[in-house]
Amino acid sequence: MPPDSIPESVRRLLAERRAAREAHDWPRADALRDQIAAMGWEVQDGRGRSTARPILAPRPPADVDVSLLGDPASAAVSIQLAAEDHADDLLRCLRGLATHPPSTTWELVVVDNGARFELSEQLDLVQLPLEPIIVRSPDRLGWADARTLGLRRSRGEVTVLLDTSLEPTGDFVTPLLAAFEDPGVGIAGGWGVTSRNGRQFDDAPPGEVDAVEGYCLAIRREALRAVGGFDRHFRFYRNADLDLSFAVRAAGWRALRTEPLPLQLHEHRGWTSVPEAERDRLSKRNFYRFVKHWGDRRDLLLDSDQ
Repeated sequence: MPPDSIPESVRRLLAERRAAREAHDWPRADALRDQIAAMGWEVQDGRGRSTARPILAPRPPADVDVSLLGDPASAAVSIQLAAEDHADDLLRCLRGLATHPPSTTWELVVVDNGARFELSEQLDLVQLPLEPIIVRSPDRLGWADARTLGLRRSRGEVTVLLDTSLEPTGDFVTPLLAAFEDPGVGIAGGWGVTSRNGRQFDDAPPGEVDAVEGYCLAIRREALRAVGGFDRHFRFYRNADLDLSFAVRAAGWRALRTEPLPLQLHEHRGWTSVPEAERDRLSKRNFYRFVKHWGDRRDLLLDSDQ
C-alpha cells in the first residue's frame, strides 16, 4: 500500500516498530504490531521494509449486501470498478470510459471499498455521460467480497469487472458483448489462460479458454445467478478469477478470450503494492484453495494431458 494511503499515526508506529526490529527488541516490536492492529491496520513485513494494510472486514454489512440478481436486466451491460487506494488509477480508468463510453445501454457501478480518498472528488473530475451507482462498504472488504458486492447490485445482461490498472482507449464493450452472441458463452474477457494439468496455466490466444483473467472479466447474468459470485475466501485477488471461471464452466457454460481489446494495461497495483513475501504467501494460499475446489476436475480442461 502506498505510504500516503496510511494514516500518519500508523506510519509513526511503523517507524517505531522498524527501529525496534533493528535493535532486536522483539517484545517492543510485537507490542507495536498489536497497537497498530487495534487501530484497524495489519502490518506487512517485507524485505527491508514494512507497511500496513487495513484489516479486512469479515463480511459485507447486511444493509449493504443487497442482491438485484433476481430482477430482470435493465441494461445491456454493467461496468464495475472498485475504489480502494489508488485515486489516480481510478481517475485514469474513468476518463477512458468517459472518452470511449459503450454504444449500448449501460450502467457504471463503483464499489467504494473503504477508499482512502474521497470518491466524490474523483468523480467530479470526470464528465461521465451517466450518474454512477455507488455501493459503499463502511469497512475494507476482502477482494472477493468487494467484487461480489458490486456484482450483486448490477442490472446488466452482462457485467464487466474492469481493473483500474486498465485504461480504455476505444470502445472495448462492443467486441466484448459480441462474445455473448454465442448462447453457450458464460464468461469472456480480453485475457485468458489454458492448462494441461490444472496446476500450470499459460496465456492462451483468442478463442475458448479454461479461464478468463480478472483484468477485464465479463459474465452473463444467467451464469452469475448460477454461481452467485466469487468464493469469499479469496481475500487477495490472485487466482480468484480461475476459481470463478471454473465455477461458471462447471455450471455448463464456456469461457472465451476475445481478440485484443482497446485497453491499455498499466502497473497492476494489486500486485506491486504488496510486499513480495506477503503476496507470494497469499497467492499460494489462494492457489491451494483453487486446487482443492477443482484439482480433480480434469474434465473441465480443454486439453488435459491425462
